[in-house]
Amino acid sequence: MTVPESDSAQIEVVRVFTDAAGRFGSPLGIVRHSAVANIDHQALAARVGQALTAVVYDPADGRVAMRIYTPAVELPFAGRPSIGAAWWLNEQLSPVKVIDVAAGPVEVALTDGLTWARARATWSPPFEFHQFEDAALIATLDSADFPGGQHYCWAWTDELRGAVRARMFAPGIGIPEDEATGAAAIALTALLTRGLHITQGQGSQIFTEWDSDGWARIGGRVVADHPIVI
Repeated sequence: MTVPESDSAQIEVVRVFTDAAGRFGSPLGIVRHSAVANIDHQALAARVGQALTAVVYDPADGRVAMRIYTPAVELPFAGRPSIGAAWWLNEQLSPVKVIDVAAGPVEVALTDGLTWARARATWSPPFEFHQFEDAALIATLDSADFPGGQHYCWAWTDELRGAVRARMFAPGIGIPEDEATGAAAIALTALLTRGLHITQGQGSQIFTEWDSDGWARIGGRVVADHPIVI
């Protein structure tokens, strides 16, 4: 029987999809499975309070297992934990090439200051997409406008270059608004069948590439934030 809380687990926090100066990005809580093996992970994620918390197992032979939680539900895949955990493990001198999540194996790599993850577009949860003709309207949206479901609001800022302005609201999975959302970026990439440079939230940067066989790559910058102990 597991217990819902811990008074000694340290949660490492990183910010994923920052801009080139290390600003913005969405926080990700990361905790080693060995530190919370006897703890209810879903209750832990709710107590941590981040939009996403990743429970990372011990790496072996260049790959690692990971489970992903919002404050309300477990997810089979998400882009931010895949990128954030790959970067964090590399910083811990335990680099991996594959992260095994419930949806399947995610190939990861660090290249030229970006961390990349390759995943199937069908692994992304369902989003309702709202395209705006005027990108300036994206900034005027309010989370109260989206009381349920999962919504990705976007507009071209330079269609020729694949530049997009976006925001994401997902109260259906316990996230009123997410500053930067990897899975939604992958889903939009699949919808448009092209690589994108997405500016989401206050200024987070997400890069994507599309493969015609249904796979997409998503990349971003990661920085360490302050750890928390609960």
